[in-house]
This record gives sequence, structure tokens and C-alpha cells, in this order.
Amino acid sequence: MGRELQKQPQQEMASAVEQLLAVNPYNPDILPDLENYVNEQVSSETYSLDANLCLLRLYQFEPERMSTQIVARILVKALMAIPAPDFSLCLFLIPERVQMEDQFKTLIILSHYLETGKFRQFWDEAAKNRHIVEAVPGFEQAIQAYAVHVLSLTYQKVPRSVLAEAINIEGLSLDKFLEHQVANSGWILEKGHGKGQLIVMPPNEFNHPELKKKSSDSIPLEHITRIFPILS
Repeated sequence: MGRELQKQPQQEMASAVEQLLAVNPYNPDILPDLENYVNEQVSSETYSLDANLCLLRLYQFEPERMSTQIVARILVKALMAIPAPDFSLCLFLIPERVQMEDQFKTLIILSHYLETGKFRQFWDEAAKNRHIVEAVPGFEQAIQAYAVHVLSLTYQKVPRSVLAEAINIEGLSLDKFLEHQVANSGWILEKGHGKGQLIVMPPNEFNHPELKKKSSDSIPLEHITRIFPILS
């Protein structure tokens, strides 16, 4: 079945995998199909956490059939889904002996740097291990998007140097990136102290706490009026 599935277009393959998982996700015969689907996710820049978790569970029952290359690709795709906890969910299903291999140690370190907002250390480590992360298209862009997400929650105004370090872009490439964000994401550029440039991030309830809705913390009036007859 694996070869048949591999020849199908991405959308058809996704539907076929969903059907396989619905019928019997613990059937070891679908293991080749799920491995093919991981490779398809990489080439088509799509993602299915459920299918990947199912494959990792099957590897637990069939450890001799485990492909460390496939597992590494699953973890890279999971890392790209941050801030979702996908990486931890996948890692939990991977035997400790496998996690001790160099490529998995590296991915665990990269995950730690992202979770703690140490973007400079992250990019430095990723540069040393390009053979791991560049095997999955879209990795750099996904992490840059996450870095921007973190900065937008933290800053009202981001110094250009901080942004450059977080997304690992400088010079003319950074200028083009900023132009795109100004045109499409509501960013505003302004001069900072000295020659520095500041990026004004769109307001949200995290970088502007006063915008946080207070209605969720309060009790609706109709609920209060229902209580009075009970108390009396």
C-alpha cells in the first residue's frame, strides 16, 4: 500500500492517511504509508501532528523498523509549530536511547532556546547543524514568524537591533522584511534615540494590558440578579 500512497497527490494522500488512522491507527501495516506521508509533508510544506504521533506510537511497538531520519523530520516539523507543544508531545514518544543521538540532542537544544526566547543562541546552533534543519523547507521562515510573535507580545516598540537578532536578518534583507510588515501587518517605523530605529508593534492585550477585556473576569449582571432571590 505504501507505494500506491506515495504516488497520490498531496490532498488525496492526506485523505487516505486520515482513513487509515480512522480504521485502525495501531495496525503496523500502515507504517510505510505514514513514513511516506512524513516525506510528503516535508516536500509540500504541510503538517499533520496526528499522523506523526501515530507513526511514533507504531515505532514504539516496532522499534526495529524505526527510521531515525523520519523521526528527525517529524521533530523538525513539530518544532516549526511552536508555540504549540507539538515538539514535547512527539519527544515523549521517542525512546531515550534514540534521544541521545547527536541530531536529536541538537533538536532538543534548539527547542530549549526557542522556549526561553534565546534567539541568538538558537540561530548560532542552527547554523552549526544546517544539515538537520535545512532538510525541511520552510523551517527558517516558521521560526522567524515565531520570533516576531514573541516580540509582538513583549514589546510596544522593538529596537531594530533586537528584531534583527531575533529573526537573524540584517541589512537590505531586513529593510525588505520591514517594508513588507509595514505594508501588510500594521507595523510603524520611527526614529529612536541616536541613529537607532524603532518598530512600533500593533497593539494587543499583551503589549498593551489596558486592552485586555475585563468582561471575562466579571460576573454577568443577569447571574447576579438570579442569586438575590436565592439569598433572600
